[in-house]
Amino acid sequence: MSAPGSVELDRRPILSAGLLLGVGMGGFLDGIVFHQILQLHNMLSAVRPPTSVVNIEINMFWDGLFHAFTWATTALGLAVLWRAGGRADVAWSGRTFVGALAMGWGLFNLVEGVVDHHLLGVHHVVEGPGHLPWDLAFLGSGVVLLILGFVLARSGRRDATPRASA
Repeated sequence: MSAPGSVELDRRPILSAGLLLGVGMGGFLDGIVFHQILQLHNMLSAVRPPTSVVNIEINMFWDGLFHAFTWATTALGLAVLWRAGGRADVAWSGRTFVGALAMGWGLFNLVEGVVDHHLLGVHHVVEGPGHLPWDLAFLGSGVVLLILGFVLARSGRRDATPRASA
């Protein structure tokens, strides 16, 4: 409860922006590092292995849709953060924001790992018979990021400050 006459600071815009940006940035890291640089997995590499030009083109198309999703999520996160910048009641906290980024990245790893690696089986972190430990490590990184982000965001309650007056 706030003191009479004081403004109650709202953490939700920073948490929302950080979560969206974390999902987007986690997706970009996954797509750029795993899909493009290391070429370990593409969106459909378990069902369309890159053994022909046609399969490579199909994977490139689906990787493009994946990158469009990560771009849109990042753009939405920036829009939410921009709107928060104009509000005097937003609790600006670096710990809250970085924690929300980590939670978004962890959420991305968990959802992408469970859905694409396990439920749909369209790709794995490393294709081949020994893929399970890699897929579980990917899920584990999501859990660690979620927990770390939650702890960090929660600790941000103590350092929250209102937006400075212009």
